[in-house]
Amino acid sequence: MEVRIGIQNSPRELGFESAESPAAVQKTVADAIEKGASHFSLTDENGRLYLVPTATLAYVEVGSERTRRVGFVA
Repeated sequence: MEVRIGIQNSPRELGFESAESPAAVQKTVADAIEKGASHFSLTDENGRLYLVPTATLAYVEVGSERTRRVGFVA
């Protein structure tokens, strides 16, 4: 599933593929904001860890889980 995160005053967004479910990503972000945490962390499919500051968080876009299509589509 694709995750895209926007940071305030940054021209680029953070984007990666995550093995976590959309509900798990939503819960992680919501819990960090509600508790006033300075950051939250997410991992991508390759095991890389991303630390995201909550103070400058602009948006979090969570894509749907879908399988890749193989072959040619007419």
